[in-house]
Amino acid sequence: MSFSPSTVEPIGSVAVLAEALWAQREASFAQLGEAFYTRLPAAPLPAPYVVGFSADAATSIGLAADIAFAPGFAEFFCGNTTREWPARALPYASVYSGHQFGIWAGQLGDGRALTLGELELEHDGVRHELQLKGSGRTPYSRMGDGRAVLRSSIREFLCSEAMHHLGIPTTRALTVIGSDQPVRREEIETAAVLTRVAPSFVRFGHFEHFYASGQADALRALADHVIERFYPHCRAARDPYLALLDEVVQRTAERVAQWQAVGFCHGVMNTDNMSILGLTIDYGPFGFLDSFDADHICNHSDTQGRYAYRMQPQIAYWNCFCLAQALLSLIGAHHDEAARSERSIADAQQVLEGFKAHFAPALERRMRDKLGLAEALPGDDQLADRLLELMHASRADFTLTFRRLAQLCKHDASGDALLRDMFVDREAFDRWATDYRARLAHDPRDDGARREAMNRVNPKYVLRNHLAETAIQRAKEKDFSELERLAAVLRHPFDEQPAFESYAALPPDWADTLSVSCSS
Repeated sequence: MSFSPSTVEPIGSVAVLAEALWAQREASFAQLGEAFYTRLPAAPLPAPYVVGFSADAATSIGLAADIAFAPGFAEFFCGNTTREWPARALPYASVYSGHQFGIWAGQLGDGRALTLGELELEHDGVRHELQLKGSGRTPYSRMGDGRAVLRSSIREFLCSEAMHHLGIPTTRALTVIGSDQPVRREEIETAAVLTRVAPSFVRFGHFEHFYASGQADALRALADHVIERFYPHCRAARDPYLALLDEVVQRTAERVAQWQAVGFCHGVMNTDNMSILGLTIDYGPFGFLDSFDADHICNHSDTQGRYAYRMQPQIAYWNCFCLAQALLSLIGAHHDEAARSERSIADAQQVLEGFKAHFAPALERRMRDKLGLAEALPGDDQLADRLLELMHASRADFTLTFRRLAQLCKHDASGDALLRDMFVDREAFDRWATDYRARLAHDPRDDGARREAMNRVNPKYVLRNHLAETAIQRAKEKDFSELERLAAVLRHPFDEQPAFESYAALPPDWADTLSVSCSS
């Protein structure tokens, strides 16, 4: 079943939604065969209730904005109704492998996730998979209960939607369904199921799995599936699989440049958490930087600092290397058989070097935009680096520093006060500001036009940990108003929202005690 929101009534019934998902079963990842997944129903969740819902995400995939009020909504999106689905249409958990914290972990897979199926928008042919996260154990669960908790589900719900509205490609969150069912993590918490949406949930780890297990035909089928569905132009390339690698490398570089530019730390960049589409995926121990520390580690499970903020570009490159290794046997069919192996390695290495060639300009472009520099001139990189060094030395707030930078005037220091107060070494800041003004003298825009442009790229509102924590604590008491309010603020991260000024303020002292781990 396909539909167009412009010509067909949006889906407002869970029964109609189930039929639409079943109708697309032959067009989905599941067509690759049983080596790729296991079908099974979700584990029952007692007395489910709606915690959060994104009407924006719903309408983007052709659902009615008020479908959360439809009968059976909570039962459907916690997976309870899947026990009644036909066997051929049951949700599936997919298998993959991966490197975790740089160490080969072998077979992994959807240990607590089930893909319900996919929907297709008729007017543009875009397909969206719906996946339940926290729906119970699967054959790929490793010593876990397969459940997610309310805390982690709210964090992913808020952050994936926040990232979308920051303009950073990501999986999206449709709804969080809660239950009073107890779940043990560091302490006893309550269960929740998050429904997330993406064109595909295929990861680097899917390719690593079939490469490591020697399933050459399955590896080729997976690569062909990804090319046909998401990179069809690669099919016309001399070497389609090399072209696929090139596309993924460039998207990954672009994505990490976006992360660095907004001060986002993923926290667990394992290869099984890397999207083949370059999406931000698997929000666990993430965090947006408050006080700027280039060595910040947002995941207290990361004792070696592998996934520290400054390390993210390097780790992304390393992960692309792992993907290249998995694809290597497919690359180079156009080469003479005797020289294929050696030349394929050389081709893959050249593509991998493209990560660096793409990442540096992508980040430089974003830093120029953040500084309000309309055109690139020699010395811009050094100017940006010096600011970051000053911010690091003073632990200046990342988001507020760049937002306040827009207030500086081109010809005098009358607008410096709020920004200057972010720095311990005021004289060092003054020297930088003098050089910044000298650079602005070469920019054709006046202060107003430059300020407007900077405020379009430097968000005022990001999902700070203390904001998420406040919403979580209220939700634990069945008060979801703060969750709704915060989600509404984050939908407009670049706008001035006077009624919500406190959401853009420096974090309170108690925020320093917050920590997140892989269970988050």
